[in-house]
Amino acid sequence: MTSPTCALCGTAAPTEDLPLTWVTSVENGRKLVYCDRCARENVRSIEGKLDSAWW
Repeated sequence: MTSPTCALCGTAAPTEDLPLTWVTSVENGRKLVYCDRCARENVRSIEGKLDSAWW
């Protein structure tokens, strides 16, 4: 199994488990994860359910 990778910046998680500070999103039927830094910078867009293409 591989470590989760941030869909926006490409940062890999330190372990195979998804860190609690990371965010999960479903866009067009795909499950995406975002690291804590990218999630903090784009929290309003994520909560507004905007596709990441709009960020």
